[in-house]
Amino acid sequence: MPRTRTAPPAQGPVRLGPDARAALRPAVAGIDAGFWHLRREVNARTSIPQGPGLLESAGNLHNLRLAAGTAEGEHQGAYPFVDTDVYKWLEAASWQLAQRTPADDGPEVPPLAAEVDRIIALVAGAQQPDGYLNTWFQIRQGGERYRDLRWGHELYCAGHLIQAAVAHHRATGRDELLDVARRFADHLDSVFGLPGSGRPIDGVDGHPEVETALVELYRETGERRYLDLAGYFVDRYGHGLLGGEAYCQDRVPLREAATVEGHAVRQLYLLAAATDLATETGDAELRSAAERLWQAMTATKTHLTGGLGAHHDAEDFGDPYELPNERAYCETCAAIASVQWSWRMALLTGEARYGDLIERTLYNGFLAGVSLDGERWLYVNPLQVRDGHTDTGGDQSARRTRWFRCACCPPNVMRLLAGLEHYLSSSDERGLQIHQYVTGRYRGDLGSAPVVVRAETDYPWHGAVSLTVEETPDDRPWTLSLRIPQWCREYRVRRGTRMYDQTDAPVTEGWLRLEGTWAPGDQVVLELGLEPRLTVADPRVDAVRGCVAIERGPLVYCLEQVDHPGGGLDDLVIDTTRPLAVKHRPDLLGGVTTVVAAGHRRQLPDGGWWPYRSTEATPGTAPEAGEPVELTAIPYYAWANRQNGSMRVWLPRS
Repeated sequence: MPRTRTAPPAQGPVRLGPDARAALRPAVAGIDAGFWHLRREVNARTSIPQGPGLLESAGNLHNLRLAAGTAEGEHQGAYPFVDTDVYKWLEAASWQLAQRTPADDGPEVPPLAAEVDRIIALVAGAQQPDGYLNTWFQIRQGGERYRDLRWGHELYCAGHLIQAAVAHHRATGRDELLDVARRFADHLDSVFGLPGSGRPIDGVDGHPEVETALVELYRETGERRYLDLAGYFVDRYGHGLLGGEAYCQDRVPLREAATVEGHAVRQLYLLAAATDLATETGDAELRSAAERLWQAMTATKTHLTGGLGAHHDAEDFGDPYELPNERAYCETCAAIASVQWSWRMALLTGEARYGDLIERTLYNGFLAGVSLDGERWLYVNPLQVRDGHTDTGGDQSARRTRWFRCACCPPNVMRLLAGLEHYLSSSDERGLQIHQYVTGRYRGDLGSAPVVVRAETDYPWHGAVSLTVEETPDDRPWTLSLRIPQWCREYRVRRGTRMYDQTDAPVTEGWLRLEGTWAPGDQVVLELGLEPRLTVADPRVDAVRGCVAIERGPLVYCLEQVDHPGGGLDDLVIDTTRPLAVKHRPDLLGGVTTVVAAGHRRQLPDGGWWPYRSTEATPGTAPEAGEPVELTAIPYYAWANRQNGSMRVWLPRS
């Protein structure tokens, strides 16, 4: 069967409804070279194709056959939400299918499309006649449903199924999986509602997720009841239906919350849904809450890498400024949820600051979650691994792992990379906005008139972005808006033959806006200064007081033990009085730009029976310098790709 795409790529993971109250609308972008093209190629050629085999070996697909009655045996997996690994892989594969060209639509079904068809058939076969689908409860619990909304994750699973179905429909125009998702959503709509609504259960899931999915299903089908059901779920959190715990977003209603709290992924999925609802309904109170909580999160609870989470035991946010290093719990899924939420906020408000956090998170907290070869993964993404670290393995390992018992992160990474082109640009009635810089084409629509801009860049290694107008309305002025990153100290822009600096071309709320009437062939060259810099934290972040971190452009850097023979990293000190140097290394880690700094090894005392001692130094005197050492810093996203060893982002100062 031909698989010609009937929906344009702009209809990605977020497609606004016709009456949405958003400042911006998602635009089309295509990535065809450069940094993110390489990472997406690895995802397409390695990560996504290995998914079915891993899902088979872990038992996820076997569970679907059990539920369909086509296999015998025991249900596999330690958690009631293992079905979601299948759904997230289907979403990733669907966005990957959307990258195909008309030449791919021949008489033979490509391998990825065949695998998608096969697994969709397994999912459809496992669905019960009334629309319900969850293999854990169908097999292990004898079909008893919604008995444990706190931990059962039935609606969480439904949400990922719906998102996969919407992606498949938008990528291929086919209805098989969308029909499954609609039957499940219709079932949920008949079961959940306020007392007096005629529905038997007033409840929410312990893990928000279905809410964003229902909004997107409304956008795809036009069925208002899906949007209303999402609104019901969002507003029922915080009313004690799950025991009143912050962990599952049930301590306080979202509209009244002062800061983010509890399980980081659950909090951010819920906030993404609230932002979607504010966008579609114009709910000013929800919008205000989302803006307030985003500001609280970024100001007091976000790591330098964009990572989120402070506690291993509950995978949750800590107190304000509680941002540990070696015990950071920056779950890869939380980074993905952050990107998803911030993109919705960018569309709703039109503000560039949301793109700043997306960029920081993509290049650091998110990308570190997958190895350069696309075959191994990190779950928690710490900012430090100490010398002599003993790893216990498992999902909370500081070492890259082939798969996890709780394998939520790997297929989540796959789906974000496969759909990354949908998080890069937007348009409105005034023109085109470029949020993230890649080599490829950005396309926006000014009403019915297309605008196409071609970009060439070696970002993030170099700061020049060359933009060429390829299509533009005749005699109609419009604005090309370029996000100037928050970290950028200096920039220049050349439009035609004239060069401007920040004095001549000021930034307004993060945007450099270039207005005028354009013609095909018109060029703009943006030059962002990428000088390496030292960063300090707010003094209330106790874990890194007296330390600095190295950054260059959007990249956070770290030291790895493998680059510093002769000892570990815990005794290294950076000399902040010496300049930083940049060295591009095409031979290292697939080609990276390193930052070289001066430092030394401290003369540490021999260990004794007690790790504390009275100071013998005169207050205000400097410590002895020790052995000079050249420090080599690599991009944080590339750590743990060569050998196991110590690593650190924050460095003690001389």
